Amino acid sequence: MSDIERTHTAGLVFPAEDSARARRERLRSIKRLVGEAKRARALERQTVGERERAETKAKEYLPSGGEDGPGALRTAGRLRLPKHQDTSATLAGHYPFLAEGGLGASGVFVGQDLFSGGSFVYDPWVLYQQGVITAPNVVLAGIVGAGKSALAKALYTRSLPFGRRVYVPGDPKGEHTAVAEAVGGRAIALGHGLPNRLNPLDEGHRPATASDAEWAAQVTARRRDLVGALAETVLDRPLSPLEHTSIDLALTEAVREASIPTLPMVVDRILFPGANGTPAGRPDDGRLVGHALRRLVSGDLAGLFDGPSTVRFDPSLPMMTLDLSRVAENSTLVSMLMTCCSAWMESALTDPAGGQRWVIYDEAWRLMAHPALLRRMDAQWRLARHYGIANMIVFHKLSDLDNVGDAGSAMRALASSLLANAETRIVYRQEPDQLSATSTALGLTRTEEALLPTLGLGQGLWRIKDRSFVVQHQLHPDELDLFDTTTRMSLG
Repeated sequence: MSDIERTHTAGLVFPAEDSARARRERLRSIKRLVGEAKRARALERQTVGERERAETKAKEYLPSGGEDGPGALRTAGRLRLPKHQDTSATLAGHYPFLAEGGLGASGVFVGQDLFSGGSFVYDPWVLYQQGVITAPNVVLAGIVGAGKSALAKALYTRSLPFGRRVYVPGDPKGEHTAVAEAVGGRAIALGHGLPNRLNPLDEGHRPATASDAEWAAQVTARRRDLVGALAETVLDRPLSPLEHTSIDLALTEAVREASIPTLPMVVDRILFPGANGTPAGRPDDGRLVGHALRRLVSGDLAGLFDGPSTVRFDPSLPMMTLDLSRVAENSTLVSMLMTCCSAWMESALTDPAGGQRWVIYDEAWRLMAHPALLRRMDAQWRLARHYGIANMIVFHKLSDLDNVGDAGSAMRALASSLLANAETRIVYRQEPDQLSATSTALGLTRTEEALLPTLGLGQGLWRIKDRSFVVQHQLHPDELDLFDTTTRMSLG
């Protein structure tokens, strides 16, 4: 084709010697052939469609009501099949993504997962070892009569066979006394007219790993913090540097006279400093602190903490609780008592070799009203993993946190940090007016928020990190009698 020159016209190739008329004729011929081919294809499709329709019409179908006759398997009306029902175990094979898979079988049995129908098992130490949670602390909230107290008791008593121990540093209502006695532990009741007396300045349980110098420093620091916390609670304000100095000097002088000092000794040396007491020229630096602490010596708390201890804290027992129900006249008194009791137990709580322990803070709204107690709780929560402790605080409603301090204050920040350091949040039934505050505090979804007012007795929403469960707590009849609950939960 090298001897023929070609040119491109309308997408076609023609010899160069063709005239314009010849090229137009050639184009018309091509268009005519294309049109005939299209019409032929359309006719062929039409013929095939008509043949298929004719074949369809020629087929015979059963009438919609079935064939006539007695043996035609026809019903009087339209056939209606019932909805299929089956067990969750069978349906899980067909719809495997409708319910949570659970937390496994290792740990303490709690009850039934109402979504999956299976057993629900929980253990903060097991979940921490598995990497499911990074903080073993628990927040439990629910209205009166919802079953939260029974759940708390069941969790820690069922943990005892696994080698755990239980400490209740203050029981304002005396609810845990019967439980402690039943499991082989001890309940120490404090109150006016009772023989029990605690010296909060006792050295306490000494960890086996602590050297003499380390132990002396720990005891001194704990005593100083305790006396300062008691003074702050009564005065309802932070102490000044001069007041801290007065406490420090009074403690030093009291320890010089007795290896195990008592609160009356410290109060006397604050109010009536000797030659080695308050610095010369400033005899009144600790006057207000001394009068505040005098309440524990000769005021309405006299006879409880004003002498040597008549009972001993035994960390080897499965459970220890301090019953404060006889002195629960007001929240300030209970808070002062719990401050003393917490300090008395603290040496055992902070022993890394003490094993895995539950620490239960019931009626937590009382504690959070006082900065000294709140700081003590916050420190224990932050160090829970190091000490092998799982702390649990029990509320009626999470909006109690909004009553702690002023908005933006350090106390409000500490209270909020308790939630941040608790990756297990258990919410029992809440009143409708509490739903918004609860949802905001826990970051609940709308579905989870809508569940809260519909929960029945013993039913709770468990938020474990980013996972949710609705659990029916189940109790054995013996547990019902021991826990003295006012509600009857379903028995599985």
